[in-house]
Amino acid sequence: MIQRSVHFLLPVFLVLSSVLHPSQAETLNRKLKDSFEAGELPGLHGAIIDFKDKRLAEVYFPGSDERWGDPLGERRHSAETLHDLRSVTKSVVGLLYGIALADGKVPDPDAPLYKLFPQYADLAGEPGRERILVAHVLSMQMGLEWNEDLPYSDPRNSEIAMERASDRYRYVLEQAIVEPPGQSWRYSGGAAALIGKLIADGTGLDLDAYAREKLFEPLGIETHEWIKGADGEASAASGLRLTLPDLMKIGRLVAQDGVYDGQRIVSSDWLARSFEPQVKISDQIRYGYLWYIAGPENHVVAIAVGNGGQRLTVEPDPGLVVASFAGRYNDPESWRTSIKVLFEFAVPEVRKLIAGSK
Repeated sequence: MIQRSVHFLLPVFLVLSSVLHPSQAETLNRKLKDSFEAGELPGLHGAIIDFKDKRLAEVYFPGSDERWGDPLGERRHSAETLHDLRSVTKSVVGLLYGIALADGKVPDPDAPLYKLFPQYADLAGEPGRERILVAHVLSMQMGLEWNEDLPYSDPRNSEIAMERASDRYRYVLEQAIVEPPGQSWRYSGGAAALIGKLIADGTGLDLDAYAREKLFEPLGIETHEWIKGADGEASAASGLRLTLPDLMKIGRLVAQDGVYDGQRIVSSDWLARSFEPQVKISDQIRYGYLWYIAGPENHVVAIAVGNGGQRLTVEPDPGLVVASFAGRYNDPESWRTSIKVLFEFAVPEVRKLIAGSK
């Protein structure tokens, strides 16, 4: 789930290296807390800023929260609090597909999509669908009708309709063809659902079980929740819940080219494919395989965002990882809180550290 403005994806470029001065970073928590108390970071539940192997800031704030749309009331958020990732979930699913691909459990992105769903042979026979590849699903360029511009409280929203369908995968695959695949980008929770299904079918494990074995346990993530729909299927589009420090582990995995604590978890080749721009969304933002991509050529900034102000930004060079949780669900301005954390706190602090190291 995601707001439809590209402003929340403003990129960050720090093509620099530095030596950190920990004493300079000690005040960053206080700055964030002062800003929150002044009402300048509405809805913020927590933020962590890492630069290389140093933690520059980690703060948590009280606030009302939800669990996949169900109110939880006022919460005292902490490093142990599970929190909705919402559509950041999609980018995690993208990593899982790469892990499964390296295991030989899922097809290459060049594979035709409908041949992988033989249970829907009636759909596969419709002209035009044979042209849709897994790559088009990963890059949200299937060419199928899909509309998540409507509020997520509206039953006409395609993701909500998918969740209410008796068969979510048929619902996605039977959508009308509106253009040839690969022609344009159309934001789709249904795309993530199909990728999750391919992982589950290929590995013989539920999506959350495969994630636990191949991603969470290697990262030392002990507590998580993957919400399932009424049909018992894990929501690959928006259902994952993690703590903020554990989301940061995923960010550091990406920043370290798929290696964590000396262990290869995601292949370097898959990350390169994931962060290769497949389609242009705006002048500054492109889309890869279930990740937003910013940055000039040969300099990746990988971005995952979710409804309510959830955000993970990873700039592998020079090693900046910023994650934030917020509770501004279904607020079209929610992106402003996470962007403020990134551009008014993380980036200036890193630039100051760089300047101080010269």
